[in-house]
Amino acid sequence: MRILDYDGFRLWRPETVPEQVVESVRKIVSDVKVRGDAALLEYTERFDGVKISAKEILVDPPELRGAYDSMPEEVKRSLSNSAERIRMFQARQVPESFAIETAPGLSVGVRFMPISSAGAYIPGGRAAYLSTVLMTVLPAKVAGVSRCAVSTPPKEGGRVPDAILAAAYVTGADSVYRVGGPQAIAAMAYGTESVRRVEKIVGPGNIYVTVAKMLVSWDVAVDMPAGPSELVVYADVDDPKICEWLAADLLAQAEHDPRAKVILITPRFEVASKIEGFVERGIGEFGKEEILNESLSNACIVLVKNRQEAVRLINEIAPEHLELICEDADEVLNQIENAGAIFLGEYSPVAIGDYTAGTNHVLPTMGWAKRASPLSVRDFLKANEIVKCTKDGLLGVSADGKVLADAERMPYHAKSIILRTGEL
Repeated sequence: MRILDYDGFRLWRPETVPEQVVESVRKIVSDVKVRGDAALLEYTERFDGVKISAKEILVDPPELRGAYDSMPEEVKRSLSNSAERIRMFQARQVPESFAIETAPGLSVGVRFMPISSAGAYIPGGRAAYLSTVLMTVLPAKVAGVSRCAVSTPPKEGGRVPDAILAAAYVTGADSVYRVGGPQAIAAMAYGTESVRRVEKIVGPGNIYVTVAKMLVSWDVAVDMPAGPSELVVYADVDDPKICEWLAADLLAQAEHDPRAKVILITPRFEVASKIEGFVERGIGEFGKEEILNESLSNACIVLVKNRQEAVRLINEIAPEHLELICEDADEVLNQIENAGAIFLGEYSPVAIGDYTAGTNHVLPTMGWAKRASPLSVRDFLKANEIVKCTKDGLLGVSADGKVLADAERMPYHAKSIILRTGEL
């Protein structure tokens, strides 16, 4: 891990999305939009090495229950426990409809209603992300979305991992498609002969999936760029045991993707040295050297002068995940403006949020934490604003409306009001 100071990091920050990636994904999206299933099948064979037929794109619904029944009891139990915590946290975030009187006889309000359909992208290249099924489908179901589709890359023989299907069963997903990559995003955005179009696409993915979401966002709603994974650790505690824990946290996010970004920020060189040593010794522990070495080539340690410089840097990066490991972490939290999910103290690893705390692990990346929020029930709700005016209520506010219409030189707006008030 390279070591930089504050100014050095600001100069070093690598390019986020190579232009060649954007152009490559643009061609795939356009092709799926035009050729539908035929393009899906070709790209599935080319990129996933799996040959399936059009009738196999949609997973047979009974397979979901069968996969769940085949799971070990401890997995069923943990799925159920985690799902309940997620439902609980999401239900608490449902906004309430309301109406108020802004003038006598003039009532205005807002009501929240679910969108009709949503598509959840579940990565599958390096793991079976059953947790992502929970994180994407459950908020939609809590919101009341009637049709939730899941799309995930198939494994050898066209198989979707049982863990994914079991999680889909637990969440009440309505359909599962054996399609991954940018082609899956395009299929859910535009529809094909076998894939039904949805109103919104959510979920994390690699750089190609993330670019595809951004490209289709002209035609379908998307959540945010959610990948590749990012972690910033701010550490100001010189304890060898805690340093080992934090090294494990950095490696845990680095194992997601070769383009994952992990950054350690600390004012103490001795802390940086200890954590770097634990990272280097941990790389070969589980046989993931290839992906870890590639992702860690993007990693760095930033030595800051003080806490204030660390806070400025964190807010500039706006990381997907942030761990604050220092005295008075709650005080530092109050200074953080930009981060997707924040984990306080050495006993709050990102991994517990990834799976079972109840918070969501679909989070804004690429600096989008400056303008976006974690995936939640709110992403699946739309608001209607409602106006109800009595005749007396209209009379009470019509003068203001007419004056503003005249100021904008909109005579038909003014006429629309005064016809009803008898002023013509």
